[in-house]
Amino acid sequence: MADQAPSIDAEIQALKDEFAFLGDWTERYQYIMDMGKQMPAFPCEKQDEAHKFHGCQSQVWFDYEWDGDRLDLRGTSDAMIVNGLIALLFRVYSGRTADEILTTDGGFIDELGLSAHLSANRATGLSNMIEKIRQLAAERAAA
Repeated sequence: MADQAPSIDAEIQALKDEFAFLGDWTERYQYIMDMGKQMPAFPCEKQDEAHKFHGCQSQVWFDYEWDGDRLDLRGTSDAMIVNGLIALLFRVYSGRTADEILTTDGGFIDELGLSAHLSANRATGLSNMIEKIRQLAAERAAA
């Protein structure tokens, strides 16, 4: 059991603690961008129209697969801050079951203060990506 990932709630709490530790939004933006830099590389051959996520102002490519009952998310963006936001979402949702995903809405984005500190277009894109992840989970749960 020591190898088990923390629960979604524990992961969200860890993010809240990390954000609270950072002094201001300049530091928080940098932290988000650093998270994006640490994401695994997204294959160039998947940066195509078939993997393009429509719903973000920036270019975003997105892929997933179910590994047993857990959702494995992969993606990237051409914008550093968006890549970091993707990393943040994947930290919360990737590796989770459909039920875990469906019991966690996007309210943690507000709790982190992101909604108030992102442009309207970025906030909408983030919300759209959460909806896509939840849609994948709902489809899996219904199967």
